Formats: sequence, structure tokens, C-alpha cells
Amino acid sequence: MSKKISADKRLFVLDTNVLMHDPAAIFRFQEHDIYLPMIVLEELDSAKKGLSEVARNVRQATRFLDDLLEQIESPEDISQGLPLPATLRSGNGKAASASGRLFFQTHALNIPLPEAMPGQKPDNSILGTAMALQEVHPDHTVTLVSKDINLRIKATVLGIHAEDYYNDKVLDDADLLYTGSFELPNDFWGTHGQAMDSWSEGGRTFYRIKGPLVEEWHPNQCLYPGGEHGFEALVRSREKDTAVIELAQDYRSSRHTVWGISARNREQSFALNLLLDPEIDFVTLLGMAGTGKTLLTLAAGLAQTLETKHYREIIMTRVTVPLGEDIGFLPGTEEEKMTPWMGALMDNLEVLAKPDMGGEWARAATNDLLQNRIKIRSLNFMRGRTFLNKFIILDEAQNLTSKQMKTLITRAGPGTKIVCLGNIAQIDTPYLTETTSGLTYVVDYFKTWEHSGHITLLRGERSRLADFASSVL
Repeated sequence: MSKKISADKRLFVLDTNVLMHDPAAIFRFQEHDIYLPMIVLEELDSAKKGLSEVARNVRQATRFLDDLLEQIESPEDISQGLPLPATLRSGNGKAASASGRLFFQTHALNIPLPEAMPGQKPDNSILGTAMALQEVHPDHTVTLVSKDINLRIKATVLGIHAEDYYNDKVLDDADLLYTGSFELPNDFWGTHGQAMDSWSEGGRTFYRIKGPLVEEWHPNQCLYPGGEHGFEALVRSREKDTAVIELAQDYRSSRHTVWGISARNREQSFALNLLLDPEIDFVTLLGMAGTGKTLLTLAAGLAQTLETKHYREIIMTRVTVPLGEDIGFLPGTEEEKMTPWMGALMDNLEVLAKPDMGGEWARAATNDLLQNRIKIRSLNFMRGRTFLNKFIILDEAQNLTSKQMKTLITRAGPGTKIVCLGNIAQIDTPYLTETTSGLTYVVDYFKTWEHSGHITLLRGERSRLADFASSVL
């Protein structure tokens, strides 16, 4: 490796899973230098085949490396390090300022591994490479970057500075995630109500409010006073310290039911306001198990598909990540293969179909009607598709990466609404956390868009047993 690494730069040794997670990771380290051990290239080569997201990421990462290697004029250039151009954009849309250099392992390093750690394992080989680089460059901070917690633990034990890959983090803490609601202080009307205008339009009531708190609001954010009942509204537009808000429909009342379903708390009522608004194209609902995410969304979808005819059909999908042992291949068509994963859909359809009314024949006819208008699709076949006038429900969205979420949302054609449901406290996908989940990603980036809405459901309404289990277990 070249000795021309600047003393004020850090040297990052990348693990294979970093490139598997983000193919453009080599462009994300600004002015610092990057080192790729040969075992990383071997693992990339082994994982390049297949149609999975990991295989696609590996192929893209190798294309980036190939593009960089095409710029060299002689083999000696590799040992001097390849310059990293700032040609890509990071996840927040800003240009990546990669001014460092990329180094490949071009010769065997003296790896002083402990006897208890044989070097045949890829992880141990990467650890040995990092330890050797520390000896070769004692005046530099050598940092091992990996998504593998166990590898970072072993690196720390051996005295190697190790870090997680932070570029994909949306927030520093999940508690900072946008909730979609805003509690008005007790003196709100005294400080913001002097120059208020109000009017009615199409049976809807609007207010124009001006004041300092308005600058903290986002489009379609839910406003409410302290206490369970009172003034409840949605922010429709905002410009500096002036906003137009609309009085929210109270779906807790028996007069305003949606497919026979009434909201049981304030957040559920706000959720139905967002789900039933044709001007909102993208809705995210977060909440623990039993808060009513799926039931409310299905009720709103059925009402707009079968009653108002606003959408042609409902499409429901989810990530197929098993909770326990994988039961193996499933027989049948795409929809039949997805059916075992859609237990939540079937459970909620039983409630919405009103099984106690009309007898056996009526129940069967209702179930057939509902299932004919609800299609179950796999995420694996979403690429290249365009959905027109569909109501798309993405369940368990917390298990998607930001790239997968982008792939799905960009399938939406004219007249299509996408609803993402999930609980970021229940992530089953490896290397995803509450702060890097695709669901967290879209909640944070869509909060300023006037055609999106978000609400976090706080109260479980499944049963007293489920509520108690959620709170104490």
C-alpha cells in the first residue's frame, strides 16, 4: 500500500456487508481514505449471483469498482490509491464529497492474529488485515467499518477501532422521529387567534392562523389540544408563520363510520382523516401491535374501492421475513404463496365482513366480493410495474430498506395511493435498525410534502390481554 496517505486522514477498512448494504458506500467517506481487503472482493464475487436485493447491490458495487479501475493508466496506480470522484448523491439528495482515495490489498500482509483466531474465516482475515495496517501506519487511525455487531466486538477486543456504517441513518435516535401530531398549548388561541380568519367550503371548515408555533408545523400534521376531546384539525398549507388548517372529521362518532368501523381514540380518528383524503397520496401509520393499523387501512380502502369507486382495487403486500424457522417453499401461484403471510389481512376481513349478519350464504358472498377486490402481491415482482388507480397497502414496512421502499413507491401511477404500516420496534431484517429502516426513512423525508400524511398510533385497542402484554413484556 502507498505511503502517501495523508497524516490528517483516517483509513477506513470496509467489511463486505457494508457494500452489500450500500453499493455506493465507497463514495460516502468524504476526504478520508478507504481500504478493501482481498477477502472482501472474494466475498463479493461469491454473492453476485441471484435475484435478491443483496445480489443486486453486490453487482452494483463491483460496477463502481470497475469504473474506478478503468481510469488507471498503469498497475502502479493501484498501489498509489484510486481517487474517489464526487459523482454520486447521498440519500438526502446532496452531492457526496468523496475526495479521498481507494486502496486495494495488493500483497499479503503479516497478520499477527492470536492463536485462538485462525485466519481461515473471512471475518478473522479482515481483522488481521486491520491489525497489520495499524502496524504499517501507526500514525493513522485505522477504523474497521462493519454492519456485523459480532465482528465489531471482536475488533474492539483486539484493540482495533470499529464503527457501524452510519451513512444510512436517518435520525440519531428513533425518539426524534416525526409523530405526525402536535399538541397545542393552553394559551394557543390567546397567542395565535387574534388575526384568525375562518370560512367554509364544500362542507369543510378552514381557519387561517398566524403565529410563531406555525413554523414548527408540517403539511397534513394533526393538531389537538390537551385532553381527549376538543378542537382537532389538520394543517393543509403553511408559509412561514401563516398556516391554513381544516377542522378534522371526528370518526369516533357512530354517525361517521367507515365500512362499519368507528375510531376508538384520537389518533385512529386522525388516521382515518388521512386515509380517506383523496388529496393525500402517501400515508404512513406507525404503532405497536393492536393499535388498529391494518383494520383502519382496510376499512378505508374498501370504502373508497366499493362505495365511492375512487380506486379500482386494493393491492396488499409485505416483506416475507419469517418470525421463526423458515417452513420452506410454498406451492401454488404468486397469490397462493403470499396467502400464509397475509394472516393479518384475513383476520381483519372477518371483522369487516360482519359475519353475524345475513346467514352463511351472505357471509360467503361478502367474502368472495371482498377477496375479488383485494389482490395479494409479492414485493419480489414489483420492479418495472406501474399501478393505476390502486389502493396499495404495504404491511410490515419496517423490514424494508430505504432502497426497497423507493422501488415500491416509484411504482405508483396516476390515481394510486400507498399506505405503509409498521412498527419500527419489531424489525426482523438483518442489519436494519430503528434509525435505518426504510419506514423511518420515508416518514422523515415525506413529512414536508403536501400530499403525504403520517400519524403514530399510541393506544392498543386489540384487547386488555394484548395491551397488558405490550406494556410489561
